[in-house]
Amino acid sequence: MLYKLQRSICQITTPSVVRALHKSALGVVERPAPEETVTSSFGRFIQSVQPRHLSPTVLERSKRMVLDSIGVGLLGSSTEVFELALQHCQHMYAPDDISFVYGRSGTRFSPTLAAFVNGVAAHSMDFDDTWHPATHPSGAVIPALLAISDMLPSNSKPSGLDFLVAFNVGIEIQGRLLRFSNEALNIPKRFHPPTVVGTMGSAAACASLLSLDHSQCSNALAIAASLAGAPMANAATQSKPLHIGNASRLGLEAALLASRGLEASPLILDTVPGVAGFGAFFEDYMPHPLGSPEDEHRFLLEEQDVAFKRFPAHLGMHWVADAAGTVHKALTGLSGGNINPSSVRDILLSVPHSKYINRPFPESEHQARHSFQFNACTALLDGEVTVSSFQPKALMRPELHVLLSRVRVEHPHDNPASFDRMYGEVQVTLATGDVLWGRCDTFYGHWRNPLSNESLHKKFRNNASTVLAPEKVDRLLEAVEGLEYLANCKPLLVPLQ
Repeated sequence: MLYKLQRSICQITTPSVVRALHKSALGVVERPAPEETVTSSFGRFIQSVQPRHLSPTVLERSKRMVLDSIGVGLLGSSTEVFELALQHCQHMYAPDDISFVYGRSGTRFSPTLAAFVNGVAAHSMDFDDTWHPATHPSGAVIPALLAISDMLPSNSKPSGLDFLVAFNVGIEIQGRLLRFSNEALNIPKRFHPPTVVGTMGSAAACASLLSLDHSQCSNALAIAASLAGAPMANAATQSKPLHIGNASRLGLEAALLASRGLEASPLILDTVPGVAGFGAFFEDYMPHPLGSPEDEHRFLLEEQDVAFKRFPAHLGMHWVADAAGTVHKALTGLSGGNINPSSVRDILLSVPHSKYINRPFPESEHQARHSFQFNACTALLDGEVTVSSFQPKALMRPELHVLLSRVRVEHPHDNPASFDRMYGEVQVTLATGDVLWGRCDTFYGHWRNPLSNESLHKKFRNNASTVLAPEKVDRLLEAVEGLEYLANCKPLLVPLQ
């Protein structure tokens, strides 16, 4: 049935007919609205957001997120975990010709499968953006919106503004849900946040782009809540990228099911005694209704930018890498340019307490991306951490392992496990007794110290050019930069195929 729904949507000619199709399919009969609930307020908000509600700041920041997400997804299509996900979909599902796949010209899947594999690509190297409270906001939303845009026929593609509205709806819903919990302010311990709020954001964004009515939007969120969640035990493994792929895929699935008329709890976001709704994910969940975008609603992206990573690793690694880079400069000054690990007697890292990113001797690239020790020692040796730092040859360097064997870790009380308040310190004691020290409070790329457009474009070009010809990279950059002016988002899609 879902496959048939996708096929029927592909035959639609205008967005207004999309809505007419959904309403006729549901046989909606308007009833007097009950007292507003948290869940219904979210549904009304999703339906109500229009281009005029997006300020220039929100538009600019969201375009940067779109660009970065597509770039890391293209680079991620060269990874082993992406290839495994791709092979799985090719072997287990009938081929389709609807939605494109990153880095695989001529390969097309159903929209939900395309959203899945492209979501895996976006997080396959842990190179995607990060927000506060902690989540990866874009990777769960962009692949689903691209899949929908690709499945609609040429004469009814969404405009660039439609795309940006839907994207911002997906980001806003994630941020609002996270801010209902103080627990969410810290680096996660129990579950990976994108699998929870990312699935909800994907559902909201897809519901917006498909022009669902407010009750369908609420149902899409409620359905998505039943498809959400993944434990942190799979962090630093090949399964972690599946979290983003599933968030994107299942959010799209939820929106499509809601468009069919599937119903779910009308109180999924509310707190009801004796009933576990969305609050099951957060012990201190305290929700409140979401106001109308007409009531001077201030989007969270207006207040806080996101963090863009300069190298592909867990966000916490960027503090210790920058601090270690400072020490590297001092070491090269003393040694005349070459760093001899035997000259280092002791390395002390002062970092937050977070067990899953405290890995003394990582054995794989995924563990290395989640290791304070590895990233600090790599920056001590090389002055920086890069994409190539996680290649097998770099991981197995004898000089790196000498440094790793000399690392100690401490967790000062004033260094909380929060991306908004943590810091990284690296203290190196040399064989001579000299002590070198570096500290990073806010790395370049953090929302308090955002990447310049020049730096972001350089990152995008480096990533995208691994799988796209230079002229396609240029066209894609131009399309995203002028996304709000595109009457049809096809220029965004064509370079990717």
